[in-house]
This record gives sequence, structure tokens and C-alpha cells, in this order.
Amino acid sequence: MTTWLKKNLEGDYQIWTVIAALSIISIVVVASASGRLAVQGDGNIFFLVIKHTIYMSVGLGAMWFFHRFDYHKFATFSNIGVFLSIGLLLYAYKFEHGVNNANRWIHLGGMTFMPSDIAKLSLITNLALMLAKRQHLEYSFTDILPMTAKIIAVCGCIALTNVSTSALLFATCFLLMFIGRVPSNFLFMTLAGIFMAGTVLVMTGTGSRIETARNRISNFTTGLMGKKDANAGKDTDYQIERSYYAIANGGFTGKGPGKSQQRYFLSESESDFIYAIIIEEWGMIGGLFVLCLYLWLLYRGMKAVDSSGRAFGGLLSAGLTFSLVIQAMVHMGVATGLGPVTGQPLPLLSMGGSSLLFTGAMIGIIISVSKDKVKDSVL
Repeated sequence: MTTWLKKNLEGDYQIWTVIAALSIISIVVVASASGRLAVQGDGNIFFLVIKHTIYMSVGLGAMWFFHRFDYHKFATFSNIGVFLSIGLLLYAYKFEHGVNNANRWIHLGGMTFMPSDIAKLSLITNLALMLAKRQHLEYSFTDILPMTAKIIAVCGCIALTNVSTSALLFATCFLLMFIGRVPSNFLFMTLAGIFMAGTVLVMTGTGSRIETARNRISNFTTGLMGKKDANAGKDTDYQIERSYYAIANGGFTGKGPGKSQQRYFLSESESDFIYAIIIEEWGMIGGLFVLCLYLWLLYRGMKAVDSSGRAFGGLLSAGLTFSLVIQAMVHMGVATGLGPVTGQPLPLLSMGGSSLLFTGAMIGIIISVSKDKVKDSVL
């Protein structure tokens, strides 16, 4: 068995261990949280768990494939991926019809996928490549302009239908530019550019979810002052309150697996609020354990930066790790009242389809970088 594992699971074994733990927790918690869907007649629990297990297996399969794949080859196609994702994002916004005006998915036959997943992977890879090529050179305005333009274009297109994902991707890119040694004046230029683009979107109301995002932020800020925002959606208040109930009911040790009550009231208990269900059933101990798993993933992802002597590999691993862990932190922050509602799933834990596939691919690339032992090389 040990020989088989060494032969087929290469790279950082601690990352593999974290992923295995998250995958097991995901199946157990989704089995409980999906009770809401079964009660509403959207399928029986057994079918939903089997479906999620299949999606999880596909994601793990993608992880295994990409951890054996030469990550340098992504550099060649990353620029094409950026422009392709922009086109797909605009197509989804203009021609697709989603739930609650959220045109985030593209329907292809009987399958659906979110072009924002392609955009995240492509932009982070392309940005890591551009930064790697400048590691030992001085930056000029003409060097930064392509980076800034791509970040603004991709994040702006995502913001048309998904403001929170756009903000998280920009935060990831900003951190990547910071550790990529971009001078502070150019960092501020990028920040100013995205701020102006965001202001235009908010002021003009361009996009199907801009108003929703504006209301959620307003509701959160007024809630901090102990007030209610009359313009905020009642459903947002309701979901947050139910999330608080779930956390309060969980206490220190939790109510036990499968004993959540709030899963029947939280409209996205199996995805956007699954962390609240984890705490209700497994208590503060379970919540802290899940948090530590993501922090350990962050630590090991950054260790991959040290183990790889290639600038591109290190920056790519850092960017993908930031993307996953920041999303996880935001999800947990929403459930515990530390931020406005965003609708972000918990990576590898929430029920999903194509999102598990892309998450698996990203982690596979991180593991692929951890295998690289070449020193002092750009690419």
C-alpha cells in the first residue's frame, strides 16, 4: 500500500492529508445539510449524497491528473485563457439566464459551468508568468499596464454577475503582485484602476447583481451599528439570523452528526452556509478543526513556494493557495457575522459540480509545484 501511494500520490503528502480530511467531512456534512432539498422534493438524501460523492470523485480525479501534469505548460495557454474567459463571461452576462438574475453559468448540453472558474485559473497563471519574468528586472509603466489591464478587465466582467468573486480575485491578484515585488507606486495604480472601475459599475448599476451587492454591504454596515436597513432584502436578514441560531445551538461540542435543525431553514445550507451547519452539528471544536485545515493548506501551499526554485512555480502556487484560502475565510466570516453575505461556497466542502472540478485542478497544480526541486530558475 505504501509503495502504491508513493508511486501514485507524489508531492506534498501533508496537502494530500488535508484534502482527504476535507473530502470526508464534506460527504458527511452534505449528507446532513441536503436534508432541506429532500424535504422540498428536490431529491432524496441518498441520491443527493451519491451525486455529491460522484462530483467529489471527479474533483479528486482532476487533482490527481494535474498533480502529475507539468504545470509549466499552463504558462503557454494562460494568455489565451484570459481572453477566452472574458468572452465567456460577457456571453453569460448577455445571453444566459440564471437564478435571481445571476447569469453566472453557461449551459452546454446537459452540463453547466461557471466561466469565472476559468477566469480565476487563467488570470492567476498569467499574472504569475508575467511577474516571474520581471523578478530580476526593474518595473516600468509599460510592464505594469498589461497586468493591470487584464486584472481590471477580468474582475470587471466577473463583477457584472458576481461581485464577491470579483473582489476575492482582485484581492488574490493584489497579494500576488505584492509578493512578486511590484513597486508600491504601481500597486497603488492598480488599486486606483480597480476602484474607478468598481465605482463606475456601482454608480451606473451596470450588472445583474450590483444592486444586490450594494444592499448586502449596506445591510452589514448598518447592522454593525445595531440598525436595520429598510432597503436590504428580508431574505438576507433571515439567512444571517438562521446562521447565528445554528452556531448558537452548536455550542462547544455540537448537536451531533445529522441533528442540525437550521438545515431546514437556511436556503443554501448545503453550500453558502455549510460552515454554520458544521458548527451546529460539530460545535466550536469542529468549526476550529475545519479552520485549521484551511490554515494548514495555506501553510503547505506557501511551503511549496520555498521548495520550488522557479519563480513561476512559486508565484503560481502562492496565487492559487491565496485564492482557495481567502474564499474559505470569507465563507466562514459570513456565517459568523464578520462580513456581508457573499454567496461564496466553502472550497471542497460545499455541494457543487463544476466548482469541485476546478478546485481539484487548482490543488493539483499546487501539489505539482511542490514536486519541483529545480533551483534559481524563472520558469
